[in-house]
Parts: sequence; C-alpha cells; structure tokens
Amino acid sequence: MRVLVTGGAGYIGSVVAQQLVSAGHLVTVVDDLSRGHREAVPSDAELEIADIADRQRLGRLFREKEFQAVMHFAAFIEAGESMRTPESFFRNNTANALNVLETMLAHGVKRFVFSSTAALFGNPARIPIEEEDALQPSNAYGESKLLVERMLAWLHRIHGLRYASLRYFNAAGAASPNHGEAHQPETHLIPRLMMVALGRQPHSEIFGTDYPTPDGTCVRDYVHVSDLAAAHLLALGALEKSDRLLYNLGNGKGFSVREVVEGVRRITGQPIPIKESPRRAGDPAVLIASSEKIRRELGWDPKYQDLDAILKSAWEWHRNHPDGYTKSS
Repeated sequence: MRVLVTGGAGYIGSVVAQQLVSAGHLVTVVDDLSRGHREAVPSDAELEIADIADRQRLGRLFREKEFQAVMHFAAFIEAGESMRTPESFFRNNTANALNVLETMLAHGVKRFVFSSTAALFGNPARIPIEEEDALQPSNAYGESKLLVERMLAWLHRIHGLRYASLRYFNAAGAASPNHGEAHQPETHLIPRLMMVALGRQPHSEIFGTDYPTPDGTCVRDYVHVSDLAAAHLLALGALEKSDRLLYNLGNGKGFSVREVVEGVRRITGQPIPIKESPRRAGDPAVLIASSEKIRRELGWDPKYQDLDAILKSAWEWHRNHPDGYTKSS
C-alpha cells in the first residue's frame, strides 16, 4: 500500500515507517521536525516537511500521492506538560488529527491507524487494564487522545471510516544501535537515566514516592518500540477485513520507577544518583495494560518480554549516540 505516516520522524513513528518500508509498502512521512529528527526517517521513505495544521498542504499531498492508508503519530506526548498548557494539546493532538481525518475523507481514504494511549484510562479500577474498562483520563494529554477516539467512532458510524486505535503507555528501548529515543528536552525515565549513566546529567529525578504501590513510586508497563511498531502493522493489515479495532498493548506486568532505576544500574554498571521530587500533576499510580485481545485476534507476539532486554537495547543506542541524532560517537 501507499501509506502516509504522520509524525514519522519521531520515536515510534519512524520505527513504524521503517517496518512498513521493510514490508514493501510505499511510505511518505509528514513531519514538521519540531520534535522529530530527519535522520530517523528511513532512507527509502519520502519525507514531506510540513505542519498537519496546514489543510491546503495536506490536501495537495493527498492529491499527489493517492494514499490508501494513514498511520497517525503526530502528537505532543508529555502528560506533565499537558497539565500546564492543555490548550496546546487540544489544538495539536485533537484539532490537527481532525485536519488529517477530514482530508482523508475528502480524498476517499478509509483506513486509519491511530497511536492512542493507555492514559485514556486515568486511574484504572483494575489491573491489568482491558479494552472495555472505563475511559476517564486524569490529564489533558489523555483527554486530547480520547477526543480523537470519539471522533473516530462517529466517522466510522457515519462515513464508514475503518480504523484501529492502539492504546499503550511506555514505549522503550531502541529498534537498532542507530535508531533510538531522543527528545528535546528529554522527560522520559529510561533515557534520562541513561544520560546520568553517561555522565551527561548529575542525577535523575523520581517524581512522587508516596503512591499506593509497593515502593511508593509509579508503576508502568514498558513495551519495546519494535514490538509496538509490529502491532501497528498487524492492525493495518487487519483493516483489510475489519472495520473497527481497539487494542491495548502491553507486557501485562509493571515495573516501578525504583525498579527501572535498579535495572539501569545493573545494565550500565553506573551508580545513577537519584533526587526525590514531588508528584507531577496527572500521573496515575499504576498503569499496566492487558494485551490478550490483540495476541488472540491478530497473533501479536512481542519479542522483548523482560525489562533487561529493553534496557540493554536502549543503553547500546545511548552509548553510540550520547547527543541523540545530532552527533554520534
């Protein structure tokens, strides 16, 4: 297929773009490079540097390329930031997604794979979270994604849009020694710890030590970025016959912040000094997703099942690229 990948210069979108190319699809990446990296885009994919807020530019792109599907990753992702400037998340994540969807419908493109989030569930009533559980985001980031899911349901009902929505929380690891996680500024736990291990930062922070968890720190489900990308390709293929798919993606087990810190110390052999700080607004105590449904229905089989394997791949990337995509050693 000819596939448009929005946000395809970002961490997860670029890995999906690479897997699409490897599977023989024709891939166009659209990204404004405000948070993505030109170097992350596969060499066999076309890169269109553009803002998806620009409806005219999107329309021209759809007319020229005649896409058959869209995979949507272009979004702001930081929950803490969303609690300081929620308006920017609703504009970028929700309104801009609507731009893409309206342009798709205007050009007869009916397949859409959405990078959603487990943040839709807020503070869940049970663990692991299942697809039918209540959607009650505790931060504006989750709400901005939930609004897109609600739009998708209506566009499916009224216009016949086929879509898959994949809900996950902590993408982690590196797809290859030359393809990993690099945000500016970096707020994700694992890469921040790796920066400390490399001596680039004096310490890392733990935000909140009084959560109702065994060691008082947040518990999250970490999924390797390559496994996440594989799930997106399975969902795209399944839309050939299915018209509406909702899946959680997770390992089904969680690790606390302190456990991740200890894992990084073990993998890197570095002490990793830690500073304890207050909770961040909007952070649920525990988020662990069940992925039994996608395993059963689509045969998703994650290759990275344990935390150490994920951390080892991340460490190899960060050692080779201590400055991210700007330089390599």
